[in-house]
Amino acid sequence: MSSACLGCQLANGEVQAHVVYENEWITCLLDIAPINEGHVLIMPKRHIVEVEEIDEETMRAVLSAAAQISRGLKACFAPDGISMMQNGGMFNDLGHYHLHVFPRNQGDGFGWVEANAGNAAAKRLAETRLKLINRIN
Repeated sequence: MSSACLGCQLANGEVQAHVVYENEWITCLLDIAPINEGHVLIMPKRHIVEVEEIDEETMRAVLSAAAQISRGLKACFAPDGISMMQNGGMFNDLGHYHLHVFPRNQGDGFGWVEANAGNAAAKRLAETRLKLINRIN
């Protein structure tokens, strides 16, 4: 845990938060700027910044909690769906790994902007596949 990290403070109960679930590895709390009612952040108690830093045990706890939260959101809010997302690098505004899990409703205004089918990345799928296979394996 990093005492200077707000994410660590939130996950370890040092800062007031609306906690909905926690266990030995993670804390799940309501986002203070929710996309929709019930927007939850799942945060490791250990200081982790990027997804590739997460150990297997913590990752299992994150994904298990995501399933539990999803079931709870469906029971409470009867949404049209559930979205999960994680932002890394310069897009991680907290400086601590967190997974967003939130209910979605048609017309809620949240959207994923899909790239034009003719974009350059779409034209390089085979090349990109090989590049990733060589790095992952």
